[in-house]
Amino acid sequence: MVAHNIPPVYDENSEILILGSFPSVKSREAAFFYGHPQNRFWRVIAAVYGDDPGSTPETKTAFLLRNHIALWDVIGQCEIVGSADATIKDVVPNDLLPILSAANIKAIFVNGSTAAKYYRKFQLPATGREAITLPSTSPANAAKRLDDLIAVWNNSISAVRSNHP
Repeated sequence: MVAHNIPPVYDENSEILILGSFPSVKSREAAFFYGHPQNRFWRVIAAVYGDDPGSTPETKTAFLLRNHIALWDVIGQCEIVGSADATIKDVVPNDLLPILSAANIKAIFVNGSTAAKYYRKFQLPATGREAITLPSTSPANAAKRLDDLIAVWNNSISAVRSNHP
């Protein structure tokens, strides 16, 4: 079993929860989310918010919190070969209730179909809250260009996002 080694990012001001499936090998090595340089998450979210997340875990955490974003993953532990979502089995879900209790989460988004699948199976029964599936920012999702991802993510997030100075 491989254990998730990255704590969730959130605070009491978080309004949007974004969940991936499980951290890649590169993310686990970096001990922070979306650590593979080819993953487009940080470029997409920077474009959606018109803000620079920087390049370190500290600056990315500050970016998330100032934009009222909570970030974590659906899966807390699983069997996985490398970073391949298709090989995930024996899933132990993360407990989302501490985030949902501490913050006023207006919407939950899942990054890709694998996160959506495991959210529906494990998280929906626990939270009773539907999640909106966004196209994966993974480099494995070659069908979506960066501009397409930005447009879809922006439209979905803008529909629920508060305007904060």
